[in-house]
Amino acid sequence: MQAGARRVPIALSVEDAYRRDLDRLGSIVLTGAGGARVPLADLATIRRADAPAAINREWGRRRLVVQANVRGRDVGGFAADVRKAVESRVTLPPGYFVRYGGQFEHLVRAQQRLLIVVPLALLLVVALLYASLRRAGDVARVFAAVPLAGVGGILALWMRGLPFSISAAVGFIALSGVAVLNALVLVSTLRDLEAGGMARAEAIGSAAERRLRPVLMTSLVASLGFVPMAFNTGIGAEVQRPLATVVIGGLFSSTLLTLFVLPVLYRLTRVRSEPPRSSPAAAPRTEPAA
Repeated sequence: MQAGARRVPIALSVEDAYRRDLDRLGSIVLTGAGGARVPLADLATIRRADAPAAINREWGRRRLVVQANVRGRDVGGFAADVRKAVESRVTLPPGYFVRYGGQFEHLVRAQQRLLIVVPLALLLVVALLYASLRRAGDVARVFAAVPLAGVGGILALWMRGLPFSISAAVGFIALSGVAVLNALVLVSTLRDLEAGGMARAEAIGSAAERRLRPVLMTSLVASLGFVPMAFNTGIGAEVQRPLATVVIGGLFSSTLLTLFVLPVLYRLTRVRSEPPRSSPAAAPRTEPAA
């Protein structure tokens, strides 16, 4: 305080005075129904104790919220460990229960939705492929690109130490679409070449060579677009990194396996299921009678 400055007295309110002096608080006189005046100290024990600043209620029940921020691991695994620790170490009084909410609650709801959405999406892809190819064998060959792409996505998550989350599951769904597109381009070219009369082995080599650039361009454009998301460290990185990592890793494995494994699979399965077409026999030439 500077020299010469005036001191301003601070007046405490009545509520603050009672909070500071428990004896004064106990001397408050209450008037009963019959007119009797009784001090508060005769009716209650007054002492200081820690208590919540606010009492929250939900559906008529008191609620106490314990919050924690999860870093360096997945929310589902953390919630499972907390659940085990609470069940083994904490004994709740009758009428008390524990409910896990927040991000974990949203995670459970999203998982329940994905159990319905993912099979429907895959069935829709199969239906569209069959409507386009009209052959169950070719649909199976094209759809084989989905597990081939999934291998790369799982390996990418494992190499980066990222957990399988809802955003990673969405990345697998997006990855399945791109992988099926690349396989469809290759199989369609194979069918067109065979329909033109080219031998199967020659058609497989020619289709792989012709479709190399379109498949690489499709994969590179999609994967390079996800690179900033894969290495993001700002707000929302915990959602963007798993999704981008799955797409990049899955496209890498899908491109390699589509160009090498799918032609081999096409040749082996087509040879067993559909015999090669025999070339039409030459019609006998008839010489005019002399």
